[in-house]
Order: sequence, then structure tokens, then C-alpha cells
Amino acid sequence: MQNPLERFAVTGKRALVTGGSKGIGAEAAIVLAQAGAEVAITGRDRAGLQATADQIAAAGRKCTIIEADLRTAAGPLQAAEAALAAFGAIDILINNAGVSRVASILESSLEDWEETLAVNLRAPYLLAQALAPKMIEQRGGKIVNVSSQAGVIALEDHAAYAASKGGLNMLTKVMAVEWGRYNIQVNAVAPTVILTPMGTRVWGDPIKAAPMLAKIPLGRFGQPVEVADLILFLASPASDLITGETILIDGGYTAL
Repeated sequence: MQNPLERFAVTGKRALVTGGSKGIGAEAAIVLAQAGAEVAITGRDRAGLQATADQIAAAGRKCTIIEADLRTAAGPLQAAEAALAAFGAIDILINNAGVSRVASILESSLEDWEETLAVNLRAPYLLAQALAPKMIEQRGGKIVNVSSQAGVIALEDHAAYAASKGGLNMLTKVMAVEWGRYNIQVNAVAPTVILTPMGTRVWGDPIKAAPMLAKIPLGRFGQPVEVADLILFLASPASDLITGETILIDGGYTAL
């Protein structure tokens, strides 16, 4: 029987993390590497990707940088092909890359809607579609989709974002149902406000943040590493019986 440290480890696993240049993606890549994985990271910010890769290298792990634009239909496929070329197969897929365009429904543009759905929903679909065949072949894999509490409860001025994350939650369930027979676990994590660069940009104003904080029983926003630790759990053998779930990490927001 494995000891607890082994059950929560991902030693020798090959992971692809999208949006790995900053925020939750960077933290998830680093935490997975610290737990033993060989990691590939994608994004458009070469300098940010390199900064993450440098931290992973400092932990003595391999990191592959893949520049890809997930706003396009070709970008996710290019990222998947590069990851497969580097590792042969991907054992852990972390669909983290996301965008948010904050505006009311009446003030939102079609371009914002399409970009949000492309990055937040279409890209995870295409990446999973491209990488799952190898997982099926090897009879095992982990997919973690980074969703949001906005995919579970309504949030004003987040129509496109909420629609994309709600869709991602249902996509997670369908993936879990279709691929469970191959020992592939698919789950989503749904954070509250996390103080990433994007989270700080949207919620950094104390006046705007105050009403949101008042709805969180713990009285604070989250840190990227707190989400990364949950992602590690879902990527590890310790979570092998968990699939099709959207796990909220929201300080109690949705408990009210």
C-alpha cells in the first residue's frame, strides 16, 4: 500500500498546464513539478512562461515551454501536438487559461463574447479531445478544468464569463461520463476571487471588493497556491474515485 506522501505525489507523470505564465497556471505548474511531474506550460507571454520554467528548473524538474494562442481554433491543437511531441503522452491536463471581460450584457461586444467562449470553453474542449486518445490507450489520465464560482452562481457584469464557466462545468461532467471507463478522472475547480493579476485587476478597488468580501464567510479572497494545491490533489492518485465534480474553493461564498 502506498504511504500518504506517495498517494498525493505525481512522480513521473507528464503534465500540460495552459495559461502557465502567471497566476493559477504558474502556481499549478510549479506545485505539480514540486510533486514530481514533468511539466509543459502554454501561453502567449514568453517572458512569463520563462519565469515559470525557471522556478520549475530550480526544483530540478523538466519544463517545456509551448507558445500558443488559445483564442484561435488552431492554437489548442498546436499546443497538444507540441506536448505530445515532447512527452509522447500527457497524463495530466490542466485547462487553466482564461479571460474575463467585465461588462453588463447591454454593454458587451460580440468580440468579447466570442473571445471569452473561445479561450474558456472551446480551448479546453479541443485540448482534451486531442490528448484523451493517449490517455485512453494507456488506461489512465487526469483532467482538471479551472472553472469559477461564476459558473455556479450569477455574478453581475460577467455574462460571457459565467456562460463559459457554466459550460465548462457541464463539459467536465460529460468528459467524466464518456472517459470514466478508461480510468480517466475529469473534475473542475471553481474558485472565488483569487488574487492573480487578472483577479487584482478586476477586484483590486477596495470599494468594489467590499461587497464581495462581505459575502465570503472567511472574509478574504484566495491566493493562487491554494487553488494549485487542490489541483494537485485532483491530479494525484489520492483522488482516483472522484470524477465529474465541480469543487468550489470559495471561502464559503456559496454556503450562504
